[in-house]
Amino acid sequence: MLKADDRIAILLHDGTQSSRGKTGLSLLRYSDLPIVAVIDQQCAGGDLAKLTGIQRAVPIVASVAEALAFQPTVLSIGIAPSGGALPAAWQQEVQQAIAAGLSVVNGLHTPMATDPVLKAALQPDRWIWDVRREPAGLTVGSGKARELGCLRVLTVGTDMSVGKMSTSLELHKASLQRGLQSRFLATGQTGLMLGHDGVPLDAVRIDFAAGAIEQMVMRYGNHEILHIEGQGSLLNPASTATLPLLRGSQPTHLILVHRAGQTQIQSFSHVTIPPLPKVIEVYETVATAGGAFAPTKVVGIALNTFHLDNEAAQQAIEQAQIETGLPCTDPIRFSTAPLLEAILG
Repeated sequence: MLKADDRIAILLHDGTQSSRGKTGLSLLRYSDLPIVAVIDQQCAGGDLAKLTGIQRAVPIVASVAEALAFQPTVLSIGIAPSGGALPAAWQQEVQQAIAAGLSVVNGLHTPMATDPVLKAALQPDRWIWDVRREPAGLTVGSGKARELGCLRVLTVGTDMSVGKMSTSLELHKASLQRGLQSRFLATGQTGLMLGHDGVPLDAVRIDFAAGAIEQMVMRYGNHEILHIEGQGSLLNPASTATLPLLRGSQPTHLILVHRAGQTQIQSFSHVTIPPLPKVIEVYETVATAGGAFAPTKVVGIALNTFHLDNEAAQQAIEQAQIETGLPCTDPIRFSTAPLLEAILG
């Protein structure tokens, strides 16, 4: 739906400096489309680069009304409020944007395209794209992706929101720079909003989740390497997405993503993250399922060090390498080279 000449405003209230804004922040980091405004009451007037570390010159304004001065054509919902629905005040801002002639990209669980108030306000040739919609024609998984000859690299995590998508995107970019026929496969709303093919896994009924991933992977089996965006974590009690990803993609390689220093699941502090060697053992054991599937190894650690200074980040990376015996890097802050070498080697 998005076109090359679209101009994006991102609704990011309370998300510029919190994990609830990861969709909007990823759009700022990776989108090829012009982003003309960020809408965040808490950070209005601030410097985006200083607040986020993302080197993109985009003004932060307090409301949709202020963003209209920058002539956007699309409003992208870049936040994920608890429960998947926008608060009433922010819903009114979406209505204002539609009334002003903008289209809307909605990555929330709550649909907007069928809302009668929003539909009535849509101007001609404008649209609402509800990204989290189950694809048609799904079947159950069969494990047949293991017959493909391509490399299939899946990012797995010690928790949600630790950087699995960013790691996969960075590895995909590095693979293309190496001259490899590479494809990034999106499994969440953000990757789809960035224009990549894929499936919104958390919108798929659980019986068809592995099959949906399998269909996606089989479509691109003619590539040399597929970078499959990870979701959730086997360690998080609220997560159900990781197992169908393992079964559907039949990965040849796993990259473990971890936030440096994190010892508990963020939303459930009573759940302790085991030492990384134990986490690796869990993922490799589940992936192989006692020999039912081909052996799959964690070949590297992607360490999220955003909250650390450079010296502390390097120390954390060195410690993770010693602890696991595997190559480790922060693929955003430093280089993906150690991880890609481990995959290709």
